[in-house]
Amino acid sequence: MNIASLIEQYRQPFLAQYGQYLLPSHLKALDAITACKKRCGYFTCQCGYCDHRQQHALSCGHRNCPRCQHSDATDWLERQKQKLIPANYFMVTLTLPEQLRSLAFHHQHRIYSLLFDTAIDTLKTLSQDDRHLGGDPGMTAVLHTHTRRLDYHPHLHVIIPGAALTDQGKAFKRTESNYLIHGDVIGKLFRGKLLYALYEESFDVPNNLPKKWVVHVKHIGKGLPALQYLSRYLYRGVISEKAITDNDGNHITFRYKDSQTNTLKTRTLLGADFIWKLLMHILPRRFRRVRDYGFLHHNAKKKLTLIQYLLCVKRLPPLTDKKTPVICQRCGQASTIINVQPKRIPINFRFMRPPLM
Repeated sequence: MNIASLIEQYRQPFLAQYGQYLLPSHLKALDAITACKKRCGYFTCQCGYCDHRQQHALSCGHRNCPRCQHSDATDWLERQKQKLIPANYFMVTLTLPEQLRSLAFHHQHRIYSLLFDTAIDTLKTLSQDDRHLGGDPGMTAVLHTHTRRLDYHPHLHVIIPGAALTDQGKAFKRTESNYLIHGDVIGKLFRGKLLYALYEESFDVPNNLPKKWVVHVKHIGKGLPALQYLSRYLYRGVISEKAITDNDGNHITFRYKDSQTNTLKTRTLLGADFIWKLLMHILPRRFRRVRDYGFLHHNAKKKLTLIQYLLCVKRLPPLTDKKTPVICQRCGQASTIINVQPKRIPINFRFMRPPLM
């Protein structure tokens, strides 16, 4: 079972129930996912040894397509290898409380932007304290909006190397400790900064917000193994097609790992509800879900070079845009692309409103 076929199967009940809520970004995602490796175009290869020709379908390349996620994770990992430093790495997870999720869903672009801004400002402020890193850190932040059960749950993962620039960027220090900052300290400051930002933006904030917000700080190791773990964790899609276990024509069942008990469980949803759960996590158009800060920012290459020089890091060769050759199905030799049909994702979904009563 794949998600594209499930969307086609439950197309009519889904559009009848949720068509009025669909945004242009949702429709584009549906078009791309259902056309991926089917109707997006193709390219033709010819073997230089046996002259055998073969055609291959093009993928859609949409960032919400489950078939196109692997290349994003690989590309991110290759970029991060260039920024690798020998230090402890930490992952800080900052979560919006349940009372703010409705506000976030209806004002996604602005609330998500405020989530990034206030979380990074919080961690930068605390990192500059001498009791913690004592300088300006480098950070990579990734936005997730889903739980393993596919519920709407906006939260931010921030990866921080245990190192910082000091003396206005002229010196550098790192910590060998497996401890960064206590989660309660981060949560208290993060809560104050975000609520103040919402007040400044004139958002209607509910009165029943909890006093303590959930923030987890986790030590994830050193070096390349830490980055490899993160690339699998941060770039996984909303759900893997392998996790879908059953489809009886009305309901779809999928499995997930419960984070509390660390055991596998299953959840069953109506087909239309399952598709809507997937679409709830599509980000606004042109919204960047992965962002770098501090000495890991792409504009801070000189600072990062200085840090790697001070730590005697052997620089990796620059990335090359090498493509994996297409292998001939007949003789096993590399083939040459001789023709490419331009990629064009057909429009299959239209905005549908319920009939007027």
